[in-house]
Amino acid sequence: MTQSARDTVTAYYAAFNAENPMGMLACVTDGIEHRVNEGGIRLGRAKFAEFCAHMGVSYREQLKDIEIFVNAAGTRAAAEFVVHGAYLKTDPGLPEANGQTYILPAGSFFDLTEGKISRITTFYNLNDWIAQVSA
Repeated sequence: MTQSARDTVTAYYAAFNAENPMGMLACVTDGIEHRVNEGGIRLGRAKFAEFCAHMGVSYREQLKDIEIFVNAAGTRAAAEFVVHGAYLKTDPGLPEANGQTYILPAGSFFDLTEGKISRITTFYNLNDWIAQVSA
């Protein structure tokens, strides 16, 4: 079961890096719980799809140096990575976008149910990101 969890998380990040939101959605449950630091909780596939669409317009990101960790039962996973991005369209409440680039360490935690991701919690240093795009 551990390999299945690793395969699911690997497929999720491959879809992310391919700018393939449908591929990302294929990896999550209908009741996905999506948590991002400094933000609210999105519940359900529709809210997650909205988030993916928004991200695709406002940011262009590639995740590098991805390390995935999976528990023995294959029900929980974690990943550490470095985000290499460009800020394309201003997000409300954030600095104005004009194509600024950034490099930001980040990590995510996952719950997996029946081979699909049922929770994603992502953490990054928002102040570091703001400093980079404001420089």
